[in-house]
Amino acid sequence: MTPPTASAAAPLEVTDESAEKSTASPAPNPGESRSPGQLAWRRFKRDRTGVISACIVIFFFVIALCAPLISALYGKDPYTQYGQEIPGLLNDAGFPIKANGGIDGDFWFGVEPAMGRDVFTFLIYGIRTSLLIATATTVLVTLIGVIVGITAGYLGGRTDFLIGRVIDVLLSFPSTLFFIAFMPVVYGLFVAPDEEIPTSLRATCLILVLTAFGWASIARLLRGQVLALREREFVEAAKVTGASPARIIFKELLPNLWTPILIQSTLMLPAFVTAEAGLAFLGVGIIDPTPDWGVMIQRGATFYTDDITFMIFPGVSMIIFVLAFNLLGDSVRDALDPKSKR
Repeated sequence: MTPPTASAAAPLEVTDESAEKSTASPAPNPGESRSPGQLAWRRFKRDRTGVISACIVIFFFVIALCAPLISALYGKDPYTQYGQEIPGLLNDAGFPIKANGGIDGDFWFGVEPAMGRDVFTFLIYGIRTSLLIATATTVLVTLIGVIVGITAGYLGGRTDFLIGRVIDVLLSFPSTLFFIAFMPVVYGLFVAPDEEIPTSLRATCLILVLTAFGWASIARLLRGQVLALREREFVEAAKVTGASPARIIFKELLPNLWTPILIQSTLMLPAFVTAEAGLAFLGVGIIDPTPDWGVMIQRGATFYTDDITFMIFPGVSMIIFVLAFNLLGDSVRDALDPKSKR
């Protein structure tokens, strides 16, 4: 009997292998669906700029939260004037003797001219102060803006008219000039003119004033969104079924507003960081010796012609944070946009 040839046996082997592969790895189900949140997360993960920006933002918040621990491990604090206590750090003119602002193994970012404080710990505590004020303001502004915007858009009529006029008035204020003129008045409501203003009161007043003039933009945006949504079929159907206004707002309107709320929040926080730093720089916000981004830039501006090192670290770190957060806001907007091509 003649044995089977190789050409006759080959098709059988291919058929067996293909059958084995088909049973081992079934084809993906084309009908498998994903939630909008999962789709947005997939789009965001594909955006390399957004991921890098998110990592940078998280890094800054971790630094802010862990500032006391980092300071303890580092062995220094932002208040001690090391240049005055340790010989050989500052010269007779008050500038660091060593090059590059006195940077060495003991003082990683150098020492501050004149007062001789450690720049590294002053910076991480300054980041902590600025981010605390900006984050608290953003949360309050978002809450007030959501409540006022949805209320005006849903109720309409006189309520919408009155709220709209208040929003127009607030948006017409020159914010920076008003803050400079109004902050001393706010401090005077709580502390006598000849008394020192506590740092906690300064931070609280900053949060309240920034919130009072910051909610108008997000409220106007959400008002317009609600005016468009309240005429949609699903809202009318909820009214026909006898749903209460609270149920319509929380179950029908609010889920469709999370995208603009989240986007506006990510864009407002860096704006409040720069606003708080600007007020500190002008002397109407947080003041020396409390660590703050604006305080460091203000102090650095005094010495930058002779030693720019002290101004570089707060300036560059603020630019990096604000830029990263703005890029993160753009990436979040693109990820939440269902028409995004990413």
